[in-house]
Amino acid sequence: MQANGASSPQSATLLISCPDRKGLVAAITQFIAGNDGNILHLDQHVDAQENIFFMRVEWDLTHFTIPPDEIVAAWKPIADGYQMQWHLRFSSQIPRMAIFVSKEAHCLYDILSRYTAGEWRVEVPMIVSNHTELEPVAAQFGIPYYVFPITRDTKREQEQKQVALLRECGIDLVVLARYMQILSGEFVSEYPNRIINIHHSFLPAFPGAKPYHMAYSRGVKIIGATSHYVTADLDAGPIIEQETVRINHKDSVEDLVRKGKDVEKLVLSRAIRYHLQNQVLVYNNKTVIFA
Repeated sequence: MQANGASSPQSATLLISCPDRKGLVAAITQFIAGNDGNILHLDQHVDAQENIFFMRVEWDLTHFTIPPDEIVAAWKPIADGYQMQWHLRFSSQIPRMAIFVSKEAHCLYDILSRYTAGEWRVEVPMIVSNHTELEPVAAQFGIPYYVFPITRDTKREQEQKQVALLRECGIDLVVLARYMQILSGEFVSEYPNRIINIHHSFLPAFPGAKPYHMAYSRGVKIIGATSHYVTADLDAGPIIEQETVRINHKDSVEDLVRKGKDVEKLVLSRAIRYHLQNQVLVYNNKTVIFA
């Protein structure tokens, strides 16, 4: 199964960050236009405090005179001259995404419904879990489901098996859809800025297994969710997306849980979409999200 989305011209996208200086935009656009490329989207930003230039530029490859497999070599001298950090992605490359879950199904159902509806250009070859509860969901969508029971004593060994499976299946992106395990630094290092997590935005004010109950007892007026890339520092990775929803005195704990699940689904799906569309640029543990 594969969701391709609407047809469009084959294109290339560059994400760029570097010290800001004169001539950057001209050098980038001249590289594209000078080789008969047509720019489809261009967005840029300058961090005035850090003097850092950011850009996302996408261009049509239909008449581009440099073959795709030679673009990196042709671009590198320009990038080196401006001390660029950069990433090149082709629209013909369809990412392969693994979904990690535990027992809660709301985010998994939302992801799979969007996937099967063709909202994203992505393949989902597997769902990974530390429990068996959600296997029927995977079967409903025809996706292989792999179970790796994890205890304190088996965690390292099971993570190694998970990583081996991800490598074998050519996984590009890992989504933690309410996967209730803390990934080790060793695991995270295999997929830098390619593991997306979702959690309620009460951390660290309301940690633990029942944040909505704690929030209810405090009479909160806003709840929310945060999606971020996973780093070795727990819940401290670069934030991709956040959203909030209002709460009032009429809301019960069950209402908070329901509203919390709704906002978690929305925030996680947005983060996945931004990543798949190559709209996220990570810099200094922060993100620039290009429209």
